[in-house]
Amino acid sequence: MPHIDKHPAGSFSWLELGTTDQTAAKSFYGALFGWEANEFPMGPDGVYTIFQIDGCAAAAGYQIGPQMAGVPPNWTLYIAVDSADETTGRAAELGGTVLKGAFDVGIFGRMAVIQDPTGAVFCIWQAKTNAGIGIAGVPGTLCWADLNTADRDRARIFYEGLFGWTMTTGKSKDPSSYLHILNGETGIGGILPEDYRNKNAPPHWLPYLLVADCDASTAKAKELGAAIYMPPTSIDKSLRFSVLADPQGAVFALTTAFQ
Repeated sequence: MPHIDKHPAGSFSWLELGTTDQTAAKSFYGALFGWEANEFPMGPDGVYTIFQIDGCAAAAGYQIGPQMAGVPPNWTLYIAVDSADETTGRAAELGGTVLKGAFDVGIFGRMAVIQDPTGAVFCIWQAKTNAGIGIAGVPGTLCWADLNTADRDRARIFYEGLFGWTMTTGKSKDPSSYLHILNGETGIGGILPEDYRNKNAPPHWLPYLLVADCDASTAKAKELGAAIYMPPTSIDKSLRFSVLADPQGAVFALTTAFQ
């Protein structure tokens, strides 16, 4: 299994679930992906769950508390940076909103919560003792992420300026088509074209988790109480994906492969 010791700056380095029922979430994702839950006390704020595969961190989860009243269940992406403070300042200069300025998370790292100019929220992570996700390329691991936004041009300028990402239309060369996000030479995600984005949802990042069989995993998720927003669908015969929400409402996608 490909283990990860360090994430390059600009890559997705952590995936975190905020949920209204942590116990139910552990049961759902454990059954769906085979994740093992490792609990870390958070003092009066409860416990922080690290979901593991082969003893390596694949994601995490926590119970949404009263101080976050009104925040719906969600999956949040973290992006690796060399300096949380410098990146936070740069995000504000580029038109982003700093929802929570850079702060230390114990000895593990330094982070901030940022909303891009179009409304999508993400976190940045400056690793110290905790690099983030420790495994990739096997079922149950993060493999891609799509940005759903109505203002692709504004988002492109912001993210290219903040992380140095390159965005390309790929083979189509059509500026209105799917935008592929490259961090260096590595494809990490994309921005959905207008015809494919969910216009009823606010701007957001959608994480994709790798599975061996999209149809079987989607069916299993439904049996476990998930809502299916998009049934298994094929693209160019190279991959198959679906979009769903866990029983508490956090939205994510499943896919067999992403290149």
